[in-house]
Amino acid sequence: MIERVASTATPQPVIAIVLKKEHNISELKGDEDSWVVVVDKISDPGNLGTILRSAEAAGASAVFLTSGTVDAFSPKVVRASAGAIFNIPVFEGFALEDISSLGFKSWGSSSHQLEKSIDFNAADLSGRVAIVLGNEAHGLPTSTKLDGWLTIQHTGRSESLNVAMAATLLCFEVKRQHNK
Repeated sequence: MIERVASTATPQPVIAIVLKKEHNISELKGDEDSWVVVVDKISDPGNLGTILRSAEAAGASAVFLTSGTVDAFSPKVVRASAGAIFNIPVFEGFALEDISSLGFKSWGSSSHQLEKSIDFNAADLSGRVAIVLGNEAHGLPTSTKLDGWLTIQHTGRSESLNVAMAATLLCFEVKRQHNK
């Protein structure tokens, strides 16, 4: 019977409808060591779910989604997050321009060398930082107002990493620096 209401062909034996917890941005104010992840126009539910899972596992205080990003509470995102979405505040409809107004030093990610870009291992990611990740196909616009750009050096012939994999590396580098 569960197959009739589930969104997958072979569902798990549990299904639920739950109320979405509302979070207040003021929860993030005052904590000088909090850090967040901002995703801009991510379109793949699996990528967003993985980003949520990595951010929560690394100890991010919240994840912000810009308009045009896939619905954080769609079944595919929830599944890909492996439950992390229930353990980290998610703010939807956020504008990239609002990052600095929240008191976060913003670092964009790019697979290309840009002005002010630095290897993610060499950047100072301590304190209130926001890791900003762009769309899978287009990345972040180079005109985005940020404090700096992070790059992940690679030697293979691939043009770039998958955005969710890049997010994982960046989140755990922030965690490492915050745990010093």
